[in-house]
Amino acid sequence: MDVEVGLIQSARALIVRDLRLVWRRRGDALQPALFALLMVVLFALALGNEPATLARVAPAVLWLAVLLAGLLSLDSLFRGDAEDGSLEQWMLAPVPLAWLVGVRTAMHWATTALPLLLAAPLLGEMLHLPRGQLPVLLASLALGTPLLSLIGAVVAALTVGMRRSGILVALLALPLYVPVLVFGAGSVTAAAQGHDVAGAMLLLAAGLVLAVLLAPMAAAAAIRIALN
Repeated sequence: MDVEVGLIQSARALIVRDLRLVWRRRGDALQPALFALLMVVLFALALGNEPATLARVAPAVLWLAVLLAGLLSLDSLFRGDAEDGSLEQWMLAPVPLAWLVGVRTAMHWATTALPLLLAAPLLGEMLHLPRGQLPVLLASLALGTPLLSLIGAVVAALTVGMRRSGILVALLALPLYVPVLVFGAGSVTAAAQGHDVAGAMLLLAAGLVLAVLLAPMAAAAAIRIALN
């Protein structure tokens, strides 16, 4: 019981701290959403605002916008804590380091991907996405975006000890993101063609379960190596 109380209290303290930091840096917190919006607008302008063309590429464009928007803030996932010494305190805390990494990753998803998930219907309307495809798009994003955050947490932990690793983070993360992008955007395209999307959704769900179990431990091990 004491262990459970310690886990809950540590998670609550970390969440409150992260929310305060997000509130103080409201401009930075809005950057992923603004980037995704700008990307959607640019695609609409580049393709001539033709409804049929935009509807055909809408799933891929929306998925790319969400993926790249999350990638913008990936390098700062643990870097601020490494610079102010918080990661050393995490390692000395009476709770598992993997637990704190998991909480921080969940907050990263909540502050970057969740607003985009809520804005997906509006972005879909801008790209003339058929409304019948919207439930599949939202389901794929709900399964895929946490998976992207967990994979990104491992990559960010591997590079936390390096300076100016923004490009390196992108180079390491993007190849790992490709399967999620393929199954996420492909499920919406398959739904548009009248195909069954259960297989793609189950693969995303299986990947998410594995990532929830393994990614925090892998990221915690990478942080220990980087700090030692």
